[in-house]
Amino acid sequence: MPTKVFTSGRIRKAVYDPDARKLDLHWENQTVLAYKHVPQEVYRRLCSAPNPATYWEDRIAEEYPKGTPAKSGAEPGGGKTLRDLFGDDD
Repeated sequence: MPTKVFTSGRIRKAVYDPDARKLDLHWENQTVLAYKHVPQEVYRRLCSAPNPATYWEDRIAEEYPKGTPAKSGAEPGGGKTLRDLFGDDD
């Protein structure tokens, strides 16, 4: 899935699923907002906007229905390892 990481501003990462036309926005306060039925062109413009948060406010927030954020992979320290499950055979 195309992903754009932003180094400044309130939006930290945008993840787009072109098949589902779903956009997940990861914010600096650790929240994730998801939007459905988002065209790929809107994602492209968000990624190239001088201020992505302003673009979100103007073009995405009220325009597209909210969805459920995709589950991200295991968070650091959050998942069990094989050693946790089966023990250490040393």
